[in-house]
Amino acid sequence: MGRRGLNARPTSRVQMRLERARRNPFQQELELEPWRKPGLTRPERVIAFLETLPITSGTLAGQLMKLLPFQRAFIDDVYGPQTDDGRRRVRTALLSCGRKNGKTGLAAGLALCHLFGPEVETRGQVFSAAADREQAAIIFRECEAIIDATTWMMARSNVQRFHKIIEDLETGTIYKALSADARTKHGLAASCVIYDELAQAPNRELYDVLQTSQGTRDEPLMLTISTQSSDPNHIMSELVDYAEKIATGALQDPTFVGHVYTVPMDADPWQEMNWYLANPALGAFRSLEEMRISASRAQRIPAQEATFRALYLNQRVDADQRFLSSLDWDACAAKFDPESLRGRPCYGGLDLSSTTDLTALVLFFPEDAGAVMCWFWVPADNIGEREDRDRVPYRVWKRDGFIETTPGKAIDKRAIARRLAEVVSAFDVRAIAYDRWGIKELRRALEDEGISVPLTEWGQGFKDMSPSVAALETAVLRRELQHAGNPVLRWNISNCVVTLDAAGGRKLDKAKSVDRIDGAVALAMAQGLHAQRAGEMKFEAGGLFLDVA
Repeated sequence: MGRRGLNARPTSRVQMRLERARRNPFQQELELEPWRKPGLTRPERVIAFLETLPITSGTLAGQLMKLLPFQRAFIDDVYGPQTDDGRRRVRTALLSCGRKNGKTGLAAGLALCHLFGPEVETRGQVFSAAADREQAAIIFRECEAIIDATTWMMARSNVQRFHKIIEDLETGTIYKALSADARTKHGLAASCVIYDELAQAPNRELYDVLQTSQGTRDEPLMLTISTQSSDPNHIMSELVDYAEKIATGALQDPTFVGHVYTVPMDADPWQEMNWYLANPALGAFRSLEEMRISASRAQRIPAQEATFRALYLNQRVDADQRFLSSLDWDACAAKFDPESLRGRPCYGGLDLSSTTDLTALVLFFPEDAGAVMCWFWVPADNIGEREDRDRVPYRVWKRDGFIETTPGKAIDKRAIARRLAEVVSAFDVRAIAYDRWGIKELRRALEDEGISVPLTEWGQGFKDMSPSVAALETAVLRRELQHAGNPVLRWNISNCVVTLDAAGGRKLDKAKSVDRIDGAVALAMAQGLHAQRAGEMKFEAGGLFLDVA
C-alpha cells in the first residue's frame, strides 16, 4: 500500500517485517497483541489492548495506560453482555463524570481498539464526534500521538492529518474525527461512534445522524463520554435521565449502559469526601490539589460556583445566575386532576409575544393547592427549523399535548381567541393579565367571534412585574404551587434571568434571558394579579416581598 492523502504519513511495512522476522512468531504475536492470549473474555481483551497503549502527556507520560476500577467496570458492562449468538448485547453506552478524569485518553483508546485492536472489523468505520472542529481534533491528536509512540500501529496505518482520518492498511477500517459543523454527515455506515463532550453540542443532529448510520452493522456501538448539560432538554440530559431510570429499575433496556458519576444536588459541594462521587480518578491521575484550589476560588467568587458544580461535580446546573433553581421548581411538580378544577376560581396571565414566537396562557388556581394550567402556541410552519433554533422538542411537545400549533408562519390570534372562549366557559376566571403589546389584534378576534374575556392590562416594567416576580418566587419557595411538571413551562422557567433596578425592584428580562420565557412571564402575571386582587401581600419600595396577612 502506498502513501495516500494530503499530509499522509509514510508507512514502514518493510521495517515491520524485518522486526517480525527477528522474533519467534508466537512470542511476537503475544508481545504485540496480548489480547489474543487464549482464555480471555471479550472485556478482558479490550482491557488488555488498552493497557498496551502509552500515555502521551501529563505527569504519567511515557508509562503504559493502567485502567482504574471505574474504567474497568464500564468496559465490563459495555463489552461483557452477549446475545445467544455471541454478539455484543450493548449498543449504546454513556460515561459521565467530572472533568480531568481521563475521558479523552479512554475515548482515544477505545477508538483505536475498534480501529486496530480486538474490536476491529473488516472495512469498519470508526468515528469520534464533537461539538466543533477544535474539540473534534482533541481525540484525533491523542490517537495520532499514541500511534507515533507505537511501532506496530505506525507500520499499518495511513494518517491523514489534514482530513483527520486514520486508515488501518490491513483491514481497510478507517477512523475519522467529525464535528457538528461538518458539511457531510450522511451516507455513513458507522460501526463505532465515540461522542466526546456531547453536552457542548449545539443540537442533536450529529448524534442522531451517527446513531442512525449504524443500521448495516452487526454489532454497532454508540459511546458517549461527557460531563452533564445544564439544559434539561439537551440530548445529553436525555441520556443521563434514561440511565437513571434504568439504574432505579423504572426501565429495562439491556442494550443500554449508563455510568453517571455526580455529586447529588443536596450534598455539600465543599466537602472533599463528596468530590469522589463525581471524580472516580481523584487522587490517582486527577489532581486533588488542583480541585482544592478551584473549590476555594469558587467559594470566594460566587459567579464561579456554578462552573465548579457543572464541570467538577458533574451537576446539572446553569452556568449563570437564574431566577429560580431547578431543585425548587421541580419540588413543585405534584400532579393534579384538571377535571377537578372545572368551575374553580382562578387568575390568568397571557403573553402574546411576537407573531412568530411562543405564546403562552397560564391559569393559577389559588384555592386548589396552587394548581397551574398552561396552554402554549407556535406557528405550524417551519417547526423543524424552530426546534433547531431553540434546541427543544417542539414536535414531541405537540404530540404529547403540551403545545398547540396554528396554521401558517405567524400566530393565529383567532385560534387563541377560541381557546380563551373554552377556558372562560370551563373555569371561574376572575381576570387575565396581559401585556398590551399585540393585544389589539386579539381584541378584534374576540369581538368578531363574540367572545367576552375579563382582560386586565399588566405593565412589563418594574412597577407591575416586581410584585409579580416576588409572588411567583414566594409561591415556589413555599411549595404553594403545583405545575405538574409541564416541560414547556419548566423550560421557560429555566431560561429566566432577573434584572434589578436602583430601588431593588425586579423583573423578568427577555433580552438577557437565555431563551423563551413567555410561560414564566404569563405565570408571574397571574401570580401578581391574584396577589393584587386578594390583597394578601404587602410590598416595600422596589416591590420586594415583606409579609403575608
